[in-house]
Amino acid sequence: VQLQASGGGLVQAGDSLRLSCTASGRAFSTYSVGWFRQAPGKDREFVAVISGGTYYADSVKGRFTISRDIAKNTVYLQMNSLKPEDTAVYYCAAENDLRCSTYGCRNQYDYVYWGQGTQVTVSS
Repeated sequence: VQLQASGGGLVQAGDSLRLSCTASGRAFSTYSVGWFRQAPGKDREFVAVISGGTYYADSVKGRFTISRDIAKNTVYLQMNSLKPEDTAVYYCAAENDLRCSTYGCRNQYDYVYWGQGTQVTVSS
């Protein structure tokens, strides 16, 4: 499966953005799909995942929402109340492993399929 991430941009603090992760090659409605981000000089970190349920990093809980549109083979990350510390390259990843599909994997090393990343910059 090939993943295409899009929707990043330059916004001001408090604004919203919606990121999209569209899969091609096969339907990925049963896949665990995660969003990760990497800020300059920092390690890549977990943001959110959708599988049997949805899970969020504490830093984005209540501000970000992950959702899936099966008909469009797309997973979205709605980001509200953005902060400068949300600035990063955002990556989507997918995995069809049963454990991940059931429980949602939050470790980047559990994922095989990755999108190319989309830049999100939040100015203060």
